[in-house]
Amino acid sequence: MKPLILLLICFLLTGLGIRIYEGAWNVPLAGRVAMAIILLFTGAAHFRFNAGMTAMLPAFIPFRKAIVYTTGIFEIVAAAGLLCNSVSVPVAWSLIIFFVLVLPANIYAALQKVNYENPNERGPSARYLWFRVPLQLFFIAWVYFFSIINR
Repeated sequence: MKPLILLLICFLLTGLGIRIYEGAWNVPLAGRVAMAIILLFTGAAHFRFNAGMTAMLPAFIPFRKAIVYTTGIFEIVAAAGLLCNSVSVPVAWSLIIFFVLVLPANIYAALQKVNYENPNERGPSARYLWFRVPLQLFFIAWVYFFSIINR
């Protein structure tokens, strides 16, 4: 829920800031900035909550810790890429693929009740998937809409 609320607040504030600064609305830019902010927060979380994020991956997957660090770096780099006009479209496509690829980890974590912020405590139940899966699809649509078809 936190990423969705942050995304929408950043979108509104960025949109208003652009409107005040430029004198015109630039909705696609506001959408890309808002997603970039989300990616910075979620990318940083890969380092802050590494143990919990590692627990989101099944034990049979090798190099889980390295995968978590790598995906965190990817999210931070992608945040910058969304704001660079020359690479924003390929970055957007990469993010869409990334969001599809990490969905199984989110499903696994919900089914296993992993609390990524504190792996020693139980996390949300499988009911969390009723929010998380549509949220992931929403992020895919967001990136597609603001970074690919509405540049």
